[in-house]
Amino acid sequence: MKKTIRTILTVMFAALPLALSAQKKADPDGYVTYALPSTTITLEVEAVQEKFYAGPYAKFAEKYLGIKVRQKDDMSYQISQVKMTPYMEVDQSVRYTIPVKKGAVDGSFLSLTSCGLVAFGEGGLMQESSWRFPVQTQGDFSNKGVTANLKSESTTLYRSKKNSKSSSSVQQNMVVEKTLEQRAAETAEMIVKLREQRLKIVTGDTDATYSGEAMGAAIEEITRLEEEYMTLFAGYSENQVQTMKFEVIPEAGRESHLYVAFRLSDTAGLVPADNLSGRPVVLEIIPQEMAEPEVETLVKVKTPLAYFRIPAVCTVKLKEGNQLLIQERFPVYQLGRLSSMPVNTVLEK
Repeated sequence: MKKTIRTILTVMFAALPLALSAQKKADPDGYVTYALPSTTITLEVEAVQEKFYAGPYAKFAEKYLGIKVRQKDDMSYQISQVKMTPYMEVDQSVRYTIPVKKGAVDGSFLSLTSCGLVAFGEGGLMQESSWRFPVQTQGDFSNKGVTANLKSESTTLYRSKKNSKSSSSVQQNMVVEKTLEQRAAETAEMIVKLREQRLKIVTGDTDATYSGEAMGAAIEEITRLEEEYMTLFAGYSENQVQTMKFEVIPEAGRESHLYVAFRLSDTAGLVPADNLSGRPVVLEIIPQEMAEPEVETLVKVKTPLAYFRIPAVCTVKLKEGNQLLIQERFPVYQLGRLSSMPVNTVLEK
């Protein structure tokens, strides 16, 4: 048992230097190190999926009801809501130092943290994106009709008499299937009758007497039946919501600040910018021109310098084609200007 414990401890101590060496290097002593802020634009997007099912009598809607309706099943996505939020994050591409080996840095410069001298205390961190896809469904018109699918027709059969050149006719009823147009015509007639009945109730042109709640209930039921029959011509839609979060990090040094924030596909909905199956939704950033500083005399200073960013105030637009979805105005740090200030130090006596 003791030998086993001794072996485990030996392995643990042997692995300790490897674990320590795997850690990131520490910043040098005697310096204050810091990074500047950058702005990340987060888009919280909501899209509505419309799944449309064309009615089985759609091609007869104009003939019997005088209306034009969609003829084919279809699925499409429409952006319904966009929330755009700028977040301040640390820019890890460049880090700065202030030497304090010969003195102590005066803490008054910490009041400029909003300009990025020290960490990004006002901002929020990025969060993981989440997907939610709509459930596939199928159209169901089985309970929409009231007329029968079969009708009775009369046909004449001829039977020859034995040992005679004459023939006699026999009447026989046969059950045959109604055509699609015949069923559509009957349903359209039912819709017209319901409208007429509703008008009679409203105007009082009926043998029955309706008043108060009875009239309201009768009209409501007739309207429900009419809408149900109308779906056989006009079809119906099922809507579901999809939400997703996207992030855009503006890049300094670009001539044009146009970014494909995400894409919208008619089959998959909201998709990332690198998914070419959808049409692009573009984020346009327009930085405001920044005035040059007025400096009468340039004085060289020997004290340490602290660098900070003056953000560019930008107009940010999100567009789908020529349609403007949202427009905001806020500062973007990395598109601004790098500046500096001397840091007061207190020398040791």
